[in-house]
Amino acid sequence: MGAAGGGRGYGSPAPQRAPWNLVAATAALCLLSATSVRTAAAAPMSREEKQRLGNQVLEMFDHAYGNYMEHAYPADELMPLTCRGRVRGQEPSRGDVDDALGKFSLTLIDSLDTLVVLNKTKEFEDAVRKVLRDVNLDNDVVVSVFETNIRVLGGLLGGHSLAIMLKEKGEHMQWYNDELLQMAKQLGYKLLPAFNTTSGLPYPRINLKFGIRKPEARTGTETDTCTACAGTLILEFAALSRFTGATIFEEYARKALDFLWEKRQRSSNLVGVTINIHTGDWVRKDSGVGAGIDSYYEYLLKAYVLLGDDSFLERFNTHYNAIMRYISQPPLLLDVHIHKPMLNARTWMDALLAFFPGLQVLKGDIRPAIETHEMLYQVIKKHNFLPEAFTTDFRVHWAQHPLRPEFAESTYFLYKATGDPYYLEVGKTLIENLNKYARVPCGFAAMKDVRTGSHEDRMDSFFLAEMFKYLYLLFADKEDIIFDIEDYIFTTEAHLLPLWLSTTNQSISKKNTTSEYTELDDSNFDWTCPNTQILFPHDPLYAQRIREPLKNVVDKSCPRGIIRVREESFRSGAKPPLRARDFMATNPEHLEILKKMGVSLIHLKDGRVQLVQHAIQAASSIDAEDGLRFMQEMIELSSQQQKEQQLPPRAVQIVSHPFFGRVVLTAGPAQFGPDLSKHKETRGFVASSKPYNGCSELTNPEAVMGKIALVQRGQCMFAEKARNIQNAGAIGGIVIDDNEGSSSDTAPLFQMAGDGKDTDDIKIPMLFLFSKEGSIILDAIREYEEVEVLLSDKAKDRDPEMDNEEQPSSENESQNQSAEQIISISPTVDLVDQETPEESSLNSPPESLSPADTEDAANISPPEQTSSPPANHETPSLDGECTDLDHQLEEQSETEENSNPDVSWDKKAQPIDSILADWNEDIEAFEMMEKDEL
Repeated sequence: MGAAGGGRGYGSPAPQRAPWNLVAATAALCLLSATSVRTAAAAPMSREEKQRLGNQVLEMFDHAYGNYMEHAYPADELMPLTCRGRVRGQEPSRGDVDDALGKFSLTLIDSLDTLVVLNKTKEFEDAVRKVLRDVNLDNDVVVSVFETNIRVLGGLLGGHSLAIMLKEKGEHMQWYNDELLQMAKQLGYKLLPAFNTTSGLPYPRINLKFGIRKPEARTGTETDTCTACAGTLILEFAALSRFTGATIFEEYARKALDFLWEKRQRSSNLVGVTINIHTGDWVRKDSGVGAGIDSYYEYLLKAYVLLGDDSFLERFNTHYNAIMRYISQPPLLLDVHIHKPMLNARTWMDALLAFFPGLQVLKGDIRPAIETHEMLYQVIKKHNFLPEAFTTDFRVHWAQHPLRPEFAESTYFLYKATGDPYYLEVGKTLIENLNKYARVPCGFAAMKDVRTGSHEDRMDSFFLAEMFKYLYLLFADKEDIIFDIEDYIFTTEAHLLPLWLSTTNQSISKKNTTSEYTELDDSNFDWTCPNTQILFPHDPLYAQRIREPLKNVVDKSCPRGIIRVREESFRSGAKPPLRARDFMATNPEHLEILKKMGVSLIHLKDGRVQLVQHAIQAASSIDAEDGLRFMQEMIELSSQQQKEQQLPPRAVQIVSHPFFGRVVLTAGPAQFGPDLSKHKETRGFVASSKPYNGCSELTNPEAVMGKIALVQRGQCMFAEKARNIQNAGAIGGIVIDDNEGSSSDTAPLFQMAGDGKDTDDIKIPMLFLFSKEGSIILDAIREYEEVEVLLSDKAKDRDPEMDNEEQPSSENESQNQSAEQIISISPTVDLVDQETPEESSLNSPPESLSPADTEDAANISPPEQTSSPPANHETPSLDGECTDLDHQLEEQSETEENSNPDVSWDKKAQPIDSILADWNEDIEAFEMMEKDEL
């Protein structure tokens, strides 16, 4: 949602109810009703198949919602692996992710209008009664203003909107008297103190009970917030004002949007990711359409739809033109610098940008929407889910997937716009993947690592608020929904707000503030409805032809340059700029090029060498841009090479009854023993060793013979444990952390190292589990005695028996789900024993994308080991020919993976990790560089 979690949503406006100018109000929007147009040659899906898939979505929602109500309510969220509720303060802190939790039954409120969309009116009525009876909004807890607005305030308003709709129909909610609206108003007033800043931008957090700045509030000292955090308020706050007549909410939200618009970078018309709420200075100056900014753009367009204020459309179109000029590189969407928009800020994309094709549908720009959506679908087909971040060559950058709904959302709106049955097949794939890989006995579990298939003990509220809503609407016919969805607009959390609010309590000034900041030419803006005959020609292969070139974009992608380069000058014979992968410190020509780009070599006292760029010292602005690109490539190359030296996580999969492979734990690898990625996986029953620490000869060799031995961490080296259980006849080993309560939820990623001696004698695989995760296997042994596991490089397909048992195909079968065996599960990650002399720490990606804390390339931890880039690698051509580039890319990858020389400046090319050794000084240098704006 927005920049921190679930996602955004769109609903097509109801033109017949729009009070403002019909042509203007439906600019680029009426295409959403053009479902009668068919644009692809895919075979139509039968009505029976659509109904079957719709019923399957209903059953999946019942599985998730029912387990939340049974095992978690009134907690904020369900922990589906351990079958209990997540309560703030009672679980290990997950950082900013926990700021969404306020002890206000978050999942129940977030699910209210989903119940009505899925035609579960009785459950909706019961849920509303529970909210009114049990939910307290006066808790002493610090929450995210952004998350509380889109999830809780939006959930209450969406629930109120559909409650009064049902009451008008005369069948349900006859007792309802605006109680949810009164709760929303109470919450709105609790959020208002966050806006007490000189700029009008809200603080990122607030205490529900004590507000801001009071000693007991424990918040109010923050200086920065993300653009989406401050710019994703107008729909909920304006709706609250229109519903209640209290104008203050809409006024505050408008003031925040006005300030963000005023602070945009004037030459590029882009905004940064993070801004100082007091001064208005941009803190992070990279710009994209993903985490940190996304829903700001969405709310500008939707505010125009809901409120009819032309200035919002003008602002959106101005930003959109800049996005398509600088950020869009079809089918990719790459972040750039707001002051230097021709330079990419990073070479990877985050999962939150998957909402953008849906927004482009709302805008009416269908072709790039189809292209980007297809690219994302190819990534999903490769990894089963969309990783939190992936590189421009579609490798995993951050491996988590918290069941985000953005891609399902864009799929729904592309189908709504085109009627192309291809998107129904896409939705079917999403359903199958959720059931096959994410479904667990107590709900649906987020993916800890899409590469291994391991789970994480979380099921965010947005999963119920959005995912099931979009999937059901994708397969539902109009008569399957008990109200007209076209009468509502979707918020970023997919909550429904009625379009008739545009004519209610219009006391807010609609002065066109845009013109105060810049002169706008009306010719730049779309004031007429797009011609669907042009958007969707009578050619059934139209959309298919757009998708076709992208079918193999993931597996057979033509490598792209990291930075947009001056291709014309290269073709005319000019020499391309120096690339980081080609740099050699002993090459005088390279050193001269660095000097020309404003890059200095600094020799530190400890013998290391540091690179610093001052753009003002460059020979020209073009050379300065090349220098900045070179520095970015150095950082990215160093990070990538470090990752290539690390062992990837492994998987422990419980395959015996009643688990049948549904339980997948991410396991820490060992730097000794067989490599599970190159050898056949090890399968066997588990048994505890005696002594349990495995530090001496085992006294129960008959118990572990031919089995996978469980040993406890501590008191000796990992390799010594491995030798002892191997001598006893074990076929594998699992080391369980001795630190009680340790969990992958809070621990960094590590791997087990050797003991400094030759470990070639260890022939059995060894994996590591944290205490919380290891206890899952121990509990299973106590309950079932015989527990069989699979040690492998990634999760294998589950036992067919489980699929036959678990997957009901109808609502009647779903009644049997309550009898399903409840299994406590939790994920785990890599570790190095602190007692070993060869620690090898791995960098850990963030648990999820948060509005203000997403990383860019400059924030990489210093690597422990050194490696050098390939010294003599031929620079790929830039003429777009894919064949040679693919070959070169393979050679480069081979060279990089095999190169790890320990060299010095005076003999060979300086290792990149040594160049970037002192990161504190580097970061300071980059900050200085940013001040030296071109």
